[in-house]
Amino acid sequence: MNMQAMLKQAQKMQKEMMEEKNKIDEKEFTSTSSIVTVIAMGNKTIKSIKINADNLENDDIEMLEDMILVAVNDVMKQIDKEVEEKMGKNLKGIPGIF
Repeated sequence: MNMQAMLKQAQKMQKEMMEEKNKIDEKEFTSTSSIVTVIAMGNKTIKSIKINADNLENDDIEMLEDMILVAVNDVMKQIDKEVEEKMGKNLKGIPGIF
């Protein structure tokens, strides 16, 4: 393969990766943990946190904080998994990309 063909292939791959990343950035990910629901965008910004107060008593604040933490961490893992699945196929054999 000549250098020009390799460059063209690299540009094509870069374009495909950017398209996939844009799709992921615009996608919503949701995680629910008992009384807490967290919605995040693919770019890892939190869109909303909803609390079902029907099951919450005044002394449950510490438990609520833990549930929010679990839900946020779960939704971030979902995003990382999506990025790995969609972007990783283009980066096999290239160490240290993400």
